[in-house]
Amino acid sequence: MSKVAVVYWSSTGNTESMANAVAEGAKAAGAEVTTFETSDFSTDKVDEFDAIAFGCPAMGDEVLEEDEFEPMFSSCEAKLSGKKLGLFGSYGWGDGEWMHNWEDKCKEDGAVLVSDGVICQDEPDDDAVESCKALGKALA
Repeated sequence: MSKVAVVYWSSTGNTESMANAVAEGAKAAGAEVTTFETSDFSTDKVDEFDAIAFGCPAMGDEVLEEDEFEPMFSSCEAKLSGKKLGLFGSYGWGDGEWMHNWEDKCKEDGAVLVSDGVICQDEPDDDAVESCKALGKALA
């Protein structure tokens, strides 16, 4: 049984809803899943999991949340080479540039992205929820 971490930051609940769907998909595929808010995850936990889903909404000028999420993620980057990852997040404006930049950064770090990042505008609709579940299954 694979161990999957779902790590997210959410201010409005939209990315949290996506995280719950990712966790549900991974559990349905037989994985042991632990969900963390950003403040509860750190670099020393990376090695405990076979795969990690990171979720963060677009902030400001389409960047990762800078006070909590980005510092936590940056501290984990050195351990992501060869690790199976999935990325997800919501946005209120823009076109998803933050996700493309984030994917590129993860690939540069040597991470293995199991799929394209899952994004949705504002609250996840049924299609976004299903995409998140599929992401979770791919991580499992």
